[in-house]
Amino acid sequence: MNTREEKMKAFGHLLDVMDTLREKCPWDRKQTNESLRTNTIEETYELCDALIRNDNENIREELGDVLLHIVFYAKIGEEKGAFDIKDVCDHLCDKLIFRHPHVYGNAKANTTEEVLHSWEQLKLKEKNGHNGHKTVLEGVAPSLPSVVKAHRIQDKARNAGFDWSVREEVWDKVKEEFTELSAEIKEMDADKMENEFGDLFFSLINAARLYKINPDNALERTNQKFIRRFNYMEQQVLASGKKLTDTSLEEMDTYWDKAKSKGL
Repeated sequence: MNTREEKMKAFGHLLDVMDTLREKCPWDRKQTNESLRTNTIEETYELCDALIRNDNENIREELGDVLLHIVFYAKIGEEKGAFDIKDVCDHLCDKLIFRHPHVYGNAKANTTEEVLHSWEQLKLKEKNGHNGHKTVLEGVAPSLPSVVKAHRIQDKARNAGFDWSVREEVWDKVKEEFTELSAEIKEMDADKMENEFGDLFFSLINAARLYKINPDNALERTNQKFIRRFNYMEQQVLASGKKLTDTSLEEMDTYWDKAKSKGL
């Protein structure tokens, strides 16, 4: 692997390239925080996709794309006289050191659980409330996707001590929410059904967390599995000279079972 000096040189080269592009490229020169934001979200999702597939080549490429955006925002901040990449790095290092007193101080934390609990307490105290979190759940970004947000909410509540004492008890809650949803489905009240569906999803995400399953990763694995099997089924139908719309459900089920038997 590369030496520390080579890594520092490469990062310096990236900053030089960013400076040049910002000065000489018409597209790069006109970009703003607002114009880049949507692309940043897209690049982050592409990185997440590569991580799920464990595709190291694409992980490397997508990390570069995300890093470009970080450097870009820092450059814009520098031009505004607000901050530069050094300020970003310094602030991050200060925060990491402050939140790891068991590494840089005299605090003790021998387990992951103890570290997480300490983090939540430190976030509440950070800089006496300046840029710190005044409440436990304040640190959950409002714009997170719903499944990820639910998981983070529950995780933060757990770190504050609000959690099931026996994880198996969560299944009673899941059954309770399913029963309440079933009752509303009988009444066919759209608003109440949506509300109970949300409660059921939330309880299932809670169960996943308790069993150390990442619900977003789990759902995405199922998404990809469905896509593979559906694509196989569609290909087989088209190869037979038919269209999906002209194929019976029984025939599609047959192809679907073949896809499953192939491990797709």
